[in-house]
Amino acid sequence: MAKDAAVSVNRRSDIISAAIEVFAEIGYFRATTAQVAERANISQPYIFRFFKSKEALLLTALEVSWTRVIDSFRAVVETATPDQLENELTEAYEEILKSHKNEILLQMQAQTIQEEVIRQAMQKGFTEVRDMVLEAFTAAGSANPKQRTLIFLAIGMLCNISTSLHMPELMDR
Repeated sequence: MAKDAAVSVNRRSDIISAAIEVFAEIGYFRATTAQVAERANISQPYIFRFFKSKEALLLTALEVSWTRVIDSFRAVVETATPDQLENELTEAYEEILKSHKNEILLQMQAQTIQEEVIRQAMQKGFTEVRDMVLEAFTAAGSANPKQRTLIFLAIGMLCNISTSLHMPELMDR
């Protein structure tokens, strides 16, 4: 890869990371591309070299966050034994919450955004996660895999709420 192309890829990644932080901290609607640019240590017009709009930047940030969850779950599904599947999926998600909390907070906010393109991005991410987990529970021979999947996803949402409200007692087992 040429040096300019590598710099461009890194700069794009820096912008996405900054956007995730800013959107998670102050909310998508309150955030400006100027704030994202400041966080990324670039000029605001430079953002538009990579993204045609703030919405396009949000969609890319959501794609990054969903890809992280999906890739993490896929790694578990490919290696976990049937009796450890749910536990390892849970551990993988808890690790994402610890290491990439802002990505999950961003997803939580995006659930409330009514623009169709954002809703579609969220539906795509949730559908892919749900389908993967359901297929994994089915393949593992779990009793009532649809119910297991529903409960697993509900617990994940409770983990999100617990994290965002700083209420770990919600997850006491």
